[in-house]
Parts: sequence; structure tokens; C-alpha cells
Amino acid sequence: MVQLNQNFINSIAKDMPEHLSMEDFIAYSDKPLRPSIRVNTLKISAGHFVALMQPKGWQFEPIPWSDAGFWITVNDDVQLGNTIEHIQGLFYIQEASSMLPPHALFPTPIDAPQDLTLLDMASAPGSKTTQLAAMMHNQGLLVANEYSSSRVKVLHANVLRMGVKNTALTHFDARVFGEYLYDTFDAILLDAPCSGEGTVRKDPEALKHWDFAEIEAIANTQVDLIESAFLALKTGGSLVYSTCTLNRTENQQVCLHLQQRYPDAVHFESLANLFPDAHKACTEEGFLHVWPQIYDSEGFFIAKITKIADIERAVEQPKAQKNFPFTQATNKSLKALEDYFQSTFDINLSEHGVVMQRDDEYWLFPRNIMPLIGKIRFQRIGLKLADTLKKGFKVRHEAIVALADASKSIALDESQASSYLMGRDIMLPTKTTPQGEQLVSYHQANLGLVKHLGTKLKNSLPRDLVKDKISPSLSTYPAPKS
Repeated sequence: MVQLNQNFINSIAKDMPEHLSMEDFIAYSDKPLRPSIRVNTLKISAGHFVALMQPKGWQFEPIPWSDAGFWITVNDDVQLGNTIEHIQGLFYIQEASSMLPPHALFPTPIDAPQDLTLLDMASAPGSKTTQLAAMMHNQGLLVANEYSSSRVKVLHANVLRMGVKNTALTHFDARVFGEYLYDTFDAILLDAPCSGEGTVRKDPEALKHWDFAEIEAIANTQVDLIESAFLALKTGGSLVYSTCTLNRTENQQVCLHLQQRYPDAVHFESLANLFPDAHKACTEEGFLHVWPQIYDSEGFFIAKITKIADIERAVEQPKAQKNFPFTQATNKSLKALEDYFQSTFDINLSEHGVVMQRDDEYWLFPRNIMPLIGKIRFQRIGLKLADTLKKGFKVRHEAIVALADASKSIALDESQASSYLMGRDIMLPTKTTPQGEQLVSYHQANLGLVKHLGTKLKNSLPRDLVKDKISPSLSTYPAPKS
């Protein structure tokens, strides 16, 4: 049962709009969240995914603000995170409200994603980062920052699982961006660290020890972060500020502070028409203040801010970072690598980015990263392509999964795909001529590499990706009638 601190109830009652009731808020806070997912359109279309999973008994209800988002119903025996489809990155388990901020940043399809340089200031675990990458069609540059060391690892794992190649990961207190990357980004998402009041349906004890003094301390950090974001934003660009909390102190007041600080440069964009019924959550400023009872979701806050005038830089450009360990691949080594990728996997590397070299390693960088090199230190950029061997190259799993055309792969059935993800070799029904390195796929999406030995497919899945158990995705719910 939900644990609501009485001080929280007294405080939040002042912020709740007149047309909503505290009784409904408490009742919805005690209800479990509806399970929701976002289909990863970098690997599969939403329509194709639904068509594949409905015969397995999955039931889908579209989320109004996301073309790829669905509330889903499956049997309790289906462990979403352990299904083949989740492991191979066909979908992300993401709360419906969490899909709103990227949609607010780009309410319509992006015209020229290859020209964009974006910043996601507080990225982990990666739900919105990977959503933005899909909206960008894996083009342009998406700088994804995370302050927590342990969460950077989770972010990186999700970026690779979803087949994202246009990211550069950083590990900073995000207050540095306004200084180091002033006037750099076409768009910024600041999903700010917050008190998490809107997550009570996921964590019934989230508000048990609620204390307003902590709210004020968090809001001070949020003010610093939104100022940093606004300085890093190009004039004419858009900033989306969001939280998964409900109080005005961390939401409206943070945005209004920015407007007071830069009155000639801040313009609030109304989100009243972002999706059908968005007006039900819209504030007088044009923000979305999503209470759990409005859409039967988590609580969330979303504001969209356009920078309409230049802001004078407060400090000089920091000194350039030295000792960058990468250099652009030489013509000779680049040709050898390109020939290997083209002849073995039918991948044209020149279509995907800039090939860089560090010792015996080859990496694929997003093209738009080059002007930022030296301005700030990056934790990881793009994808690792391959290591140099005495004779040839050893290709990396993440490069193949993100870049290769699955239509050129060996298609596996569900049993074989499960075996592959559990690190097992796959026996062939008849002996054939060995074919060397090959791709394997499931649902027309890549799983990884094997070595075709003629009698079996020898598993090449990296050890750290091997799973102990795969959950069947078949649900006992009857499939919807067509």
C-alpha cells in the first residue's frame, strides 16, 4: 500500500489544480502502473513489432504522445526484460510519461537529423537518450551525459543494446556545459534529477519520508542545471526541462527563475496541443504538469523553452583539452578496414561516420563530433569497429549489430535465438561448406556473429552479453481479433 507523508499531502494540495481532486490523486497513487514499452524504430517498425507479438498474445494500446509507445498486457509468466525481443533491443521498457520530453523537443519528424547536435544532460539509464537517437534516425550527434559512474555503465549498455551509433558519452556534473560548450547545441533535454514524487506508483515508499527542506536543496541544483543548459543552447534552439516530480518548487519555479534571469531571451512554448487531450495537463504558462490521475500514468512535468536572443558569455573559453588519443585512420589502414567490412558484412563504412584509430583499435565517430574535440573530455564516442590482428581484423559485436543489414544474415528460429543468447553453438541440420564469419538474426533484426564451420554455427557472442535464462514471449492471453 502506498505510504503518503501527511506533510507531502498538505504541501501538494496547494499545487494541485482546482479541477483535480486529492481523493483521485491518492487513489491513483495506490494503483500499480500500467506496463508500457517503446518500440525501437532503429531496428523494427512499430507496426511490424505489433504484428509479430500479437499472435503471441500481447495486447497493445497506443500511447497518444508516442508513435512507438504502447501500454501492453501480457501474462505474468512473460518476463519482459528477459525476452529475446528485449535483449536484442527491439523494445525498451519505458514508462509512458517518460516518453513525453523527447516528443516535446521534437513534436514533428526531424527534417535534417544529420545536421543536429543535441545534448541529453542527465541521461541514465538511457530511455530518453535512445528515444532521441531513434527520432534522429541514428544521425547527427547526441551527447549523452551522466554524473553517476555506475549509471554511465548502464547507459552505455542500453545505448549498445538499442543499436545507437550517433552518441558521445560524457561523465560530468552537468553544470559544466554552459561554460565548456557555450552556444553549441541545437536542442537540449534536461530531465533533471528531482525528488521523484511522481514515481510513487512504482515505489510505494517513495514519499514516506518526504521533507520540504530536501525539495529546496534539489531545486537549487536544478536552477544551476537549467542555467547551464540555456548557456550551452544556440540562439533559436529549444530546451526541454522535465522532472518526474509534482511540486511547483522543482518545476514551474525553476523555469520562471530562468525567465527572470534572462527575460529577453526566454520564451515558453505552449504544449497545449502536443497531443490529443494535452490541454488537460497544461498550465497557464504552457507547461505540462502531468498528475497521475489525468492519463493513468506516472506524475511528470515538461516545459519547452526557446532561446530567442543571444546571452553574453560570462567566462572565457576554457583551455583546450590535450592528449586526445585518437587520430583519423590513414588512407591505407582505412581502405583495408573498409574492404573487410564491405566484403564480409556488406557494410559501407563511409556512409556511417568518421573512422578513427587508437593504437590497434578502430572506432566510428559521428561526423558532428569533430568540432567538439578538445573542448571537453568524452568518456566514449560512437562505436568500436574492430581490433587489428596479425592478419586482418577482429570485428566488434556492437558494430555489427548497429550497422549490418539483417536481410543478409542467417535467420534463426525462436529456439535457436534463445540458444544463441545463452552462449550456445547451433548445430546445422546438414553438413555444408564452411562460410566463415556470418551474422545471425531473429525477427529480421541482428543478434550477433557466428563462425559457420559447416556442421555448426560457433557462437561468437561476447561473454558479458551471455544470458543465463531467456523468458518465452508467448502469453496465454488470447490474441486480439482482427
